[in-house]
Amino acid sequence: MIQTDVIIVGGGPAGSACAALLKKKGMDVKILDKQVFPRKKLCAGWISPGIFTDLGCIPDDYPHALTRIHRIHFHLFKIPLPVKTYQYAVRRIEFDHWMIRRAGVPVLNHRVKTIQKKQHRYVIDDRFECRYLIGAGGTHCPVRRSFVSPLLARPDHARISAVEKEFLGPQPVRECHIWYLENGLPGYAWYLPKKGGWINIGIGGKQLALAAEKTTIMQHWRRFILRLINKGFLDQDPGDPAGHAYYLRHTPLESLPDNVFAIGDAAGLSTLDMGEGIHAAVQSGIDAAKAIIENRPVQLNHIARFSLPGLLAAGIRPPT
Repeated sequence: MIQTDVIIVGGGPAGSACAALLKKKGMDVKILDKQVFPRKKLCAGWISPGIFTDLGCIPDDYPHALTRIHRIHFHLFKIPLPVKTYQYAVRRIEFDHWMIRRAGVPVLNHRVKTIQKKQHRYVIDDRFECRYLIGAGGTHCPVRRSFVSPLLARPDHARISAVEKEFLGPQPVRECHIWYLENGLPGYAWYLPKKGGWINIGIGGKQLALAAEKTTIMQHWRRFILRLINKGFLDQDPGDPAGHAYYLRHTPLESLPDNVFAIGDAAGLSTLDMGEGIHAAVQSGIDAAKAIIENRPVQLNHIARFSLPGLLAAGIRPPT
Protein backbone atom coordinates (compact mmCIF):
# COMPACT_ATOMS: atom_id res chain seq x y z
CA MET A 1 0.00 0.00 0.00
CA ILE A 2 1.41 3.37 -1.06
CA GLN A 3 0.59 5.96 1.60
CA THR A 4 0.81 9.72 1.11
CA ASP A 5 -0.65 12.99 2.35
CA VAL A 6 -2.47 13.89 -0.88
CA ILE A 7 -3.51 11.98 -3.97
CA ILE A 8 -4.60 13.96 -7.02
CA VAL A 9 -6.56 12.01 -9.62
CA GLY A 10 -5.80 13.71 -12.93
CA GLY A 11 -2.65 15.46 -14.07
CA GLY A 12 -4.09 18.29 -16.17
CA PRO A 13 -3.68 21.99 -15.35
CA ALA A 14 -5.90 21.82 -12.25
CA GLY A 15 -4.14 18.80 -10.77
CA SER A 16 -0.62 19.93 -11.60
CA ALA A 17 -1.17 23.49 -10.28
CA CYS A 18 -2.53 22.02 -7.05
CA ALA A 19 0.35 19.57 -6.74
CA ALA A 20 3.01 22.22 -7.31
CA LEU A 21 1.79 24.41 -4.44
CA LEU A 22 1.29 21.49 -2.05
CA LYS A 23 4.81 20.22 -2.72
CA LYS A 24 6.23 23.71 -2.23
CA LYS A 25 4.64 23.71 1.23
CA GLY A 26 6.27 20.40 2.11
CA MET A 27 3.40 17.96 1.62
CA ASP A 28 3.83 14.46 0.19
CA VAL A 29 1.80 14.45 -3.04
CA LYS A 30 1.22 11.90 -5.79
CA ILE A 31 -0.70 12.23 -9.05
CA LEU A 32 -2.59 9.33 -10.61
CA ASP A 33 -3.46 9.58 -14.29
CA LYS A 34 -4.81 6.97 -16.68
CA GLN A 35 -2.66 8.35 -19.50
CA VAL A 36 1.08 8.79 -19.91
CA PHE A 37 2.38 12.32 -20.46
CA PRO A 38 2.83 13.92 -22.88
CA ARG A 39 -0.64 13.03 -24.06
CA LYS A 40 -3.08 14.46 -26.59
CA LYS A 41 -5.81 16.65 -25.16
CA LEU A 42 -8.77 18.13 -26.98
CA CYS A 43 -8.74 21.89 -26.41
CA ALA A 44 -8.46 25.09 -28.42
CA GLY A 45 -5.80 26.07 -25.90
CA TRP A 46 -6.91 29.60 -24.99
CA ILE A 47 -5.13 30.98 -21.95
CA SER A 48 -5.43 34.47 -20.47
CA PRO A 49 -2.32 36.41 -19.42
CA GLY A 50 -3.20 36.18 -15.73
CA ILE A 51 -2.50 32.46 -15.72
CA PHE A 52 1.25 33.09 -15.68
CA THR A 53 0.90 35.44 -12.71
CA ASP A 54 -1.05 32.76 -10.85
CA LEU A 55 1.68 30.23 -11.64
CA GLY A 56 4.40 32.58 -10.42
CA CYS A 57 6.17 32.94 -13.76
CA ILE A 58 6.18 35.04 -16.92
CA PRO A 59 5.28 34.08 -20.50
CA ASP A 60 8.96 34.00 -21.48
CA ASP A 61 9.45 31.15 -18.99
CA TYR A 62 7.22 28.93 -21.12
CA PRO A 63 9.54 26.69 -23.18
CA HIS A 64 7.14 25.75 -25.98
CA ALA A 65 5.30 27.56 -28.75
CA LEU A 66 3.17 30.34 -27.30
CA THR A 67 0.84 31.94 -29.82
CA ARG A 68 0.20 35.59 -29.01
CA ILE A 69 -3.24 36.74 -30.12
CA HIS A 70 -3.51 40.48 -30.69
CA ARG A 71 -6.79 40.56 -32.58
CA ILE A 72 -9.87 38.37 -32.72
CA HIS A 73 -12.35 38.67 -35.56
CA PHE A 74 -15.75 38.06 -33.99
CA HIS A 75 -18.73 37.35 -36.25
CA LEU A 76 -22.14 37.84 -34.64
CA PHE A 77 -25.19 37.18 -36.82
CA LYS A 78 -22.82 37.50 -39.82
CA ILE A 79 -21.67 40.96 -38.68
CA PRO A 80 -17.83 41.12 -38.43
CA LEU A 81 -16.34 42.75 -35.34
CA PRO A 82 -12.52 42.88 -35.20
CA VAL A 83 -11.43 43.37 -31.61
CA LYS A 84 -7.97 44.02 -30.22
CA THR A 85 -6.98 41.65 -27.46
CA TYR A 86 -4.08 40.36 -25.42
CA GLN A 87 -4.42 36.61 -25.12
CA TYR A 88 -2.40 33.47 -25.71
CA ALA A 89 -2.95 30.02 -27.16
CA VAL A 90 -0.97 26.83 -26.48
CA ARG A 91 -0.95 23.27 -27.67
CA ARG A 92 -2.29 21.27 -24.75
CA ILE A 93 0.01 18.31 -25.41
CA GLU A 94 2.91 20.66 -24.65
CA PHE A 95 1.33 22.86 -21.97
CA ASP A 96 0.04 20.01 -19.79
CA HIS A 97 3.37 18.19 -19.97
CA TRP A 98 5.20 21.37 -18.97
CA MET A 99 2.81 21.92 -16.06
CA ILE A 100 3.15 18.41 -14.69
CA ARG A 101 6.94 18.39 -14.99
CA ARG A 102 7.05 21.80 -13.33
CA ALA A 103 5.04 20.44 -10.37
CA GLY A 104 7.86 17.97 -9.69
CA VAL A 105 5.74 15.31 -7.99
CA PRO A 106 5.52 11.58 -8.79
CA VAL A 107 3.04 10.77 -11.56
CA LEU A 108 1.77 7.20 -11.52
CA ASN A 109 0.05 5.72 -14.54
CA HIS A 110 -3.12 4.25 -13.04
CA ARG A 111 -6.81 4.13 -13.97
CA VAL A 112 -8.87 4.60 -10.79
CA LYS A 113 -11.69 2.10 -10.35
CA THR A 114 -12.78 2.06 -6.70
CA ILE A 115 -12.41 4.54 -3.86
CA GLN A 116 -13.28 3.71 -0.26
CA LYS A 117 -13.32 5.84 2.86
CA LYS A 118 -11.69 4.10 5.82
CA GLN A 119 -11.93 6.13 9.01
CA HIS A 120 -10.26 9.45 8.16
CA ARG A 121 -8.41 8.27 5.05
CA TYR A 122 -9.20 7.26 1.48
CA VAL A 123 -8.09 4.05 -0.22
CA ILE A 124 -7.91 3.70 -4.01
CA ASP A 125 -8.03 0.23 -5.54
CA ASP A 126 -6.40 -1.24 -2.43
CA ARG A 127 -3.10 0.24 -3.66
CA PHE A 128 -3.03 3.89 -2.60
CA GLU A 129 -3.99 5.58 0.65
CA CYS A 130 -4.19 9.28 1.48
CA ARG A 131 -5.64 11.81 3.86
CA TYR A 132 -6.66 14.32 1.19
CA LEU A 133 -8.19 13.25 -2.12
CA ILE A 134 -8.49 15.64 -5.05
CA GLY A 135 -10.55 14.96 -8.14
CA ALA A 136 -8.97 16.62 -11.16
CA GLY A 137 -9.89 14.01 -13.74
CA GLY A 138 -12.15 16.08 -15.98
CA THR A 139 -15.88 15.89 -16.64
CA HIS A 140 -16.07 12.16 -15.86
CA CYS A 141 -13.68 12.24 -12.91
CA PRO A 142 -13.84 9.00 -10.84
CA VAL A 143 -13.54 10.96 -7.59
CA ARG A 144 -16.73 12.87 -8.29
CA ARG A 145 -18.44 9.75 -9.56
CA SER A 146 -17.56 7.85 -6.38
CA PHE A 147 -19.05 10.35 -3.97
CA VAL A 148 -21.90 12.09 -5.79
CA SER A 149 -25.25 10.40 -6.26
CA PRO A 150 -26.37 10.03 -9.90
CA LEU A 151 -29.58 11.73 -8.78
CA LEU A 152 -27.62 14.93 -8.23
CA ALA A 153 -26.91 15.42 -11.90
CA ARG A 154 -25.23 18.57 -13.12
CA PRO A 155 -27.70 20.92 -14.81
CA ASP A 156 -28.48 20.09 -18.42
CA HIS A 157 -28.41 23.75 -19.40
CA ALA A 158 -24.71 23.92 -18.48
CA ARG A 159 -23.61 20.93 -20.61
CA ILE A 160 -21.58 21.75 -23.71
CA SER A 161 -20.91 19.37 -26.60
CA ALA A 162 -17.82 20.16 -28.61
CA VAL A 163 -15.91 18.73 -31.56
CA GLU A 164 -12.55 19.94 -32.78
CA LYS A 165 -9.48 19.14 -34.78
CA GLU A 166 -5.86 20.26 -34.48
CA PHE A 167 -3.60 19.60 -37.45
CA LEU A 168 -0.58 20.80 -39.41
CA GLY A 169 -1.32 22.56 -42.64
CA PRO A 170 -1.11 25.75 -44.67
CA GLN A 171 -2.46 28.84 -42.91
CA PRO A 172 -4.06 30.99 -45.63
CA VAL A 173 -5.72 33.04 -42.87
CA ARG A 174 -3.32 34.02 -40.07
CA GLU A 175 -5.70 35.61 -37.56
CA CYS A 176 -8.20 34.14 -35.12
CA HIS A 177 -11.89 34.11 -36.08
CA ILE A 178 -14.90 33.25 -33.91
CA TRP A 179 -18.44 32.85 -35.23
CA TYR A 180 -21.37 33.12 -32.80
CA LEU A 181 -24.83 31.66 -33.39
CA GLU A 182 -24.38 31.00 -37.11
CA ASN A 183 -26.82 28.62 -38.84
CA GLY A 184 -28.69 28.19 -35.56
CA LEU A 185 -25.69 26.87 -33.62
CA PRO A 186 -26.38 27.47 -29.88
CA GLY A 187 -22.76 28.35 -29.26
CA TYR A 188 -19.77 29.34 -31.37
CA ALA A 189 -17.22 28.07 -33.86
CA TRP A 190 -13.56 29.02 -34.14
CA TYR A 191 -10.54 29.06 -36.41
CA LEU A 192 -7.28 29.47 -34.50
CA PRO A 193 -3.90 29.37 -36.29
CA LYS A 194 -1.00 28.60 -33.93
CA LYS A 195 2.76 28.74 -34.10
CA GLY A 196 4.58 25.98 -35.92
CA GLY A 197 1.95 25.65 -38.64
CA TRP A 198 -0.73 24.19 -36.38
CA ILE A 199 -4.40 25.04 -36.86
CA ASN A 200 -7.14 24.37 -34.34
CA ILE A 201 -10.74 24.49 -35.50
CA GLY A 202 -13.84 23.50 -33.62
CA ILE A 203 -17.40 24.18 -32.58
CA GLY A 204 -19.19 23.97 -29.28
CA GLY A 205 -22.83 24.31 -28.35
CA LYS A 206 -25.32 23.74 -25.57
CA GLN A 207 -26.47 20.14 -25.72
CA LEU A 208 -29.97 20.96 -24.46
CA ALA A 209 -30.55 23.48 -27.25
CA LEU A 210 -29.14 21.11 -29.88
CA ALA A 211 -31.57 18.42 -28.76
CA ALA A 212 -34.49 20.85 -28.79
CA GLU A 213 -33.66 21.80 -32.38
CA LYS A 214 -33.34 18.11 -33.32
CA THR A 215 -29.86 18.62 -34.68
CA THR A 216 -26.41 17.40 -33.73
CA ILE A 217 -23.03 18.97 -33.23
CA MET A 218 -21.68 16.89 -36.14
CA GLN A 219 -24.27 18.33 -38.53
CA HIS A 220 -23.07 21.79 -37.57
CA TRP A 221 -19.46 20.64 -37.98
CA ARG A 222 -20.02 19.55 -41.58
CA ARG A 223 -21.61 22.90 -42.45
CA PHE A 224 -18.74 24.70 -40.70
CA ILE A 225 -16.05 22.83 -42.68
CA LEU A 226 -17.76 23.63 -45.98
CA ARG A 227 -17.93 27.29 -45.00
CA LEU A 228 -14.23 27.37 -44.09
CA ILE A 229 -13.30 25.81 -47.43
CA ASN A 230 -15.58 28.17 -49.40
CA LYS A 231 -14.17 31.22 -47.56
CA GLY A 232 -10.56 30.18 -48.14
CA PHE A 233 -9.67 29.29 -44.54
CA LEU A 234 -8.97 25.67 -45.50
CA ASP A 235 -7.89 24.06 -48.76
CA GLN A 236 -9.47 20.68 -47.93
CA ASP A 237 -11.49 18.78 -45.36
CA PRO A 238 -9.14 18.04 -42.43
CA GLY A 239 -10.93 14.80 -41.59
CA ASP A 240 -13.15 13.69 -38.77
CA PRO A 241 -12.91 15.60 -35.49
CA ALA A 242 -12.91 14.22 -31.97
CA GLY A 243 -15.60 15.13 -29.50
CA HIS A 244 -15.97 15.73 -25.80
CA ALA A 245 -18.36 17.27 -23.29
CA TYR A 246 -17.89 19.63 -20.38
CA TYR A 247 -19.92 21.95 -18.15
CA LEU A 248 -20.02 25.70 -17.91
CA ARG A 249 -19.74 27.24 -14.47
CA HIS A 250 -22.83 26.57 -12.38
CA THR A 251 -23.91 26.33 -8.77
CA PRO A 252 -23.11 22.77 -7.61
CA LEU A 253 -25.98 20.74 -6.20
CA GLU A 254 -23.79 18.20 -4.43
CA SER A 255 -21.35 18.22 -1.55
CA LEU A 256 -18.28 16.05 -1.09
CA PRO A 257 -17.01 14.27 2.04
CA ASP A 258 -14.42 15.80 4.33
CA ASN A 259 -11.00 16.23 2.73
CA VAL A 260 -12.28 15.47 -0.79
CA PHE A 261 -12.12 18.18 -3.45
CA ALA A 262 -13.25 18.52 -7.07
CA ILE A 263 -11.39 21.01 -9.24
CA GLY A 264 -11.21 22.04 -12.88
CA ASP A 265 -13.66 20.34 -15.22
CA ALA A 266 -14.53 17.87 -12.46
CA ALA A 267 -16.20 20.84 -10.77
CA GLY A 268 -17.55 22.41 -13.97
CA LEU A 269 -15.79 25.78 -13.93
CA SER A 270 -15.52 26.88 -17.57
CA THR A 271 -16.41 30.51 -18.19
CA LEU A 272 -19.93 31.32 -19.32
CA ASP A 273 -19.04 33.20 -22.50
CA MET A 274 -16.15 31.39 -24.18
CA GLY A 275 -16.17 28.12 -22.25
CA GLU A 276 -12.51 28.75 -21.38
CA GLY A 277 -11.47 26.35 -18.66
CA ILE A 278 -7.66 26.33 -18.36
CA HIS A 279 -7.27 29.44 -16.21
CA ALA A 280 -10.28 28.49 -14.08
CA ALA A 281 -8.76 25.02 -13.61
CA VAL A 282 -5.44 26.46 -12.46
CA GLN A 283 -7.19 28.86 -10.07
CA SER A 284 -9.28 26.07 -8.58
CA GLY A 285 -6.22 23.86 -8.12
CA ILE A 286 -4.37 26.62 -6.31
CA ASP A 287 -7.43 27.35 -4.17
CA ALA A 288 -7.79 23.70 -3.17
CA ALA A 289 -4.11 23.52 -2.26
CA LYS A 290 -4.44 26.64 -0.09
CA ALA A 291 -7.50 25.16 1.61
CA ILE A 292 -5.52 22.05 2.54
CA ILE A 293 -2.50 24.03 3.71
CA GLU A 294 -4.64 26.39 5.79
CA ASN A 295 -7.05 23.64 6.91
CA ARG A 296 -10.18 25.43 5.74
CA PRO A 297 -13.09 24.70 3.36
CA VAL A 298 -12.33 25.31 -0.30
CA GLN A 299 -13.82 28.40 -1.94
CA LEU A 300 -14.17 28.57 -5.71
CA ASN A 301 -16.43 31.61 -5.93
CA HIS A 302 -13.59 33.96 -6.90
CA ILE A 303 -13.36 32.37 -10.34
CA ALA A 304 -14.68 34.88 -12.87
CA ARG A 305 -17.96 34.43 -14.66
CA PHE A 306 -17.01 36.40 -17.76
CA SER A 307 -19.63 38.24 -19.77
CA LEU A 308 -18.77 40.58 -22.65
CA PRO A 309 -17.96 43.38 -20.14
CA GLY A 310 -15.90 40.80 -18.28
CA LEU A 311 -13.93 40.06 -21.44
CA LEU A 312 -13.15 43.74 -21.81
CA ALA A 313 -11.88 43.81 -18.24
CA ALA A 314 -9.83 40.67 -18.88
CA GLY A 315 -7.81 42.20 -21.67
CA ILE A 316 -9.94 42.48 -24.80
CA ARG A 317 -10.17 46.05 -26.08
CA PRO A 318 -12.19 47.54 -28.93
CA PRO A 319 -10.16 48.59 -31.98
CA THR A 320 -8.85 52.15 -31.99
